[in-house]
Amino acid sequence: MTTIDLNSDLGESFGPWVMGNDAAMIELASSVNVACGYHAGDADTMRRTVEMAKARGVRVGAHPGYRDLQGFGRRPIVGLSAAEIENLVAYQIGALQGIAAAAGYKVTHVKAHGALSNVACEDDMTARAIAAGIKAVDPTLKFVVLANTRLVRAGEAAGLPLIHEVFADRAYEDDATLVSRRKPGAVLHDTAGIARRVVRMVRDRAVVSVSGKSIKVQIDTVCIHGDTAGAVEIARAVRQALTENGIDVRPF
Repeated sequence: MTTIDLNSDLGESFGPWVMGNDAAMIELASSVNVACGYHAGDADTMRRTVEMAKARGVRVGAHPGYRDLQGFGRRPIVGLSAAEIENLVAYQIGALQGIAAAAGYKVTHVKAHGALSNVACEDDMTARAIAAGIKAVDPTLKFVVLANTRLVRAGEAAGLPLIHEVFADRAYEDDATLVSRRKPGAVLHDTAGIARRVVRMVRDRAVVSVSGKSIKVQIDTVCIHGDTAGAVEIARAVRQALTENGIDVRPF
């Protein structure tokens, strides 16, 4: 049977401010990526998210981003050295590892967030620095990478176990990078269309760009953003469509 992991970026609330429906998303995902306090989240939110994931047997990963709470980590921060990027990644992984240990659970993977990931997809220095930060903390941590980007090469060079990711709710350019959120149509909202799209991606092992180009990629996990409008409905439709088409959702 074909299997696929469904992941979601969660733990992005901050103090009394709530982002998304983490409890509902954890019921539908098989792995989650938890914000570590730099782009979103705080210690209490991290703890609650880890405990919910543990109760469901869902894998937990660190989701490090630029230190930019106001911009939700979606604005590039220029001028950082490789050492600074490595340190901010290591720092955030360590924060979640501490919280997970307190909850009696374990961090299994790392996925860069937002602008940090987008920059790394096209910039070798940033990609290598992220991989170095992960390896320095724990070389057995799985590195979730956007398929067909510099993140893949950086992870391979560092000897990290890789998890190749595609996105259910984001549009793709012809080079297999994500369409910038500054462009119209970058984020998808058609629930039924997204569900059909994910089934096709998993079956064909390919993504389809905005121009209609089919791009072959390795696919180990599919992401549904927890902060996307209608995220729970999208996740529920995707999971149902996968099941109906004989594709089993399991943690990577």
